[in-house]
Amino acid sequence: MKNSSESKPRPKPNPKAPRQALPLLEATLRAGSPAEVALGFTEEQAKAEAGRCLQCAKAVCVEGCPLGIDIKRFILRMVEGDFEGAHAVISEQSPFPGVCGRVCQHELFCEEACVVGRKWEPVAIGALERFAADHARLRKQDLERSETAQPTGPMVALIGSGPASLIAAYDLARKNYRVTVFEALHRLGGVLAYGIPSFRLPREILEEEIARLKNLGVKFVTDFIVGKSATVEDLFEEGFQAIFVGTGAGLPYLMGIPGENLVGVYTANEFLTRLNLMEAHRFPERPTPVHVGAHTVVVGGGNSAMDAARWARRMGSKTTILYRRGRAELKARLAEIAHAEDEGVRFEFLAAPVALHPNGDGHVGEIECIRMELGEPDESGRRSPVLIPGSEFRIKADTVVAAIGQGPNPTLQKATPELHTRRGKILVDEEGRTSIAHIFAGGDVTRGGSTVILAMKDGRAAAAAIHRALSSREVSGNEPSP
Repeated sequence: MKNSSESKPRPKPNPKAPRQALPLLEATLRAGSPAEVALGFTEEQAKAEAGRCLQCAKAVCVEGCPLGIDIKRFILRMVEGDFEGAHAVISEQSPFPGVCGRVCQHELFCEEACVVGRKWEPVAIGALERFAADHARLRKQDLERSETAQPTGPMVALIGSGPASLIAAYDLARKNYRVTVFEALHRLGGVLAYGIPSFRLPREILEEEIARLKNLGVKFVTDFIVGKSATVEDLFEEGFQAIFVGTGAGLPYLMGIPGENLVGVYTANEFLTRLNLMEAHRFPERPTPVHVGAHTVVVGGGNSAMDAARWARRMGSKTTILYRRGRAELKARLAEIAHAEDEGVRFEFLAAPVALHPNGDGHVGEIECIRMELGEPDESGRRSPVLIPGSEFRIKADTVVAAIGQGPNPTLQKATPELHTRRGKILVDEEGRTSIAHIFAGGDVTRGGSTVILAMKDGRAAAAAIHRALSSREVSGNEPSP
């Protein structure tokens, strides 16, 4: 395709123009509906927003992208009206622009680095990526979908079908590796499927972008738990020459307070998995129920807390988010906080749970809390919450969701004692190599709870290391630094 910039003068950038606001589904229409909330730019908005990009000589936004997408070049295509070309540029590095355009925390990466943002609001790179993806999808444009490829190279096993494994599969399949992804659940996507609600990431977007991998020849095996269904030794005996562990962080942390075993108390992992993966909101049409009472309290301040609270509102519950720090310390995306507020979620800041009390029949009825104040910063840089003695109070709650973080599921690690770990996380070096030769790992299983895009960064680094290892026939393992 001829570059349109060769025949047309480039439009002059206009960074002073106001950042385009992403159209949203009206708050009154969101009640009870899993429909997507963020509706995406119109074509006019996309062109206007792309026109804010300075096309600066040193594209620091590219350096800020964990996947190295050529942001400067794809935005230039959009300025020129070449949306197909923009999608093609993104696809050089990522098969998931529809996913990443919706759930990547761009404000922490490419948009944080954006030069325009030093004086005005940064270019809405994430929304532009999403537009390019949706434009291609609606026009059935898929650069990888001519016919299913048949790779002939070495066999590589990827354990878990979350973002780390999916990007590794993409990179390896394009290098002619025969890739098989083993997934413990019945649906593909890992945290993208069980953790992120459809009102943030519609399932058809995820499924269609995973289909791109299938067309590259990647094979998927579901309902298969490595560590139970087979061991890593079994996989090597089957002929796999390298293994990547991307099993995520699906083991929830508990609050450790009295009453946590009462009926109506969930971890965010269970609550979101039932609703997102098993479609419990469609009960009894779907067989997995989830009880959501008239008053729900969600404990935590991250994206999972927002997702759980917003689901509870959609189930008709009056919902409060209980957070032990202040609003400024919330870890969730600003957009998700704003959407939760739009939908009627209430916030109770500087308060922490100390006990759960039953309503008389073994079901939770109240949550006892204590007021907090912020002290000195902790190792994360955020000010530490400190108890205020004698400040206890109670909130009515017949559903409680603990969204206070999670760690790696230990199944594979327990079945592979030679695999070095610390506090459940697999130890790796900067290339994702573990203590066992030709076993690599990345994503939340090495980081703990993190972000989708950093998991993808890990998967990409590991795929490159796997290629180097199998190309050079390395035989020795690597001892990660403790």
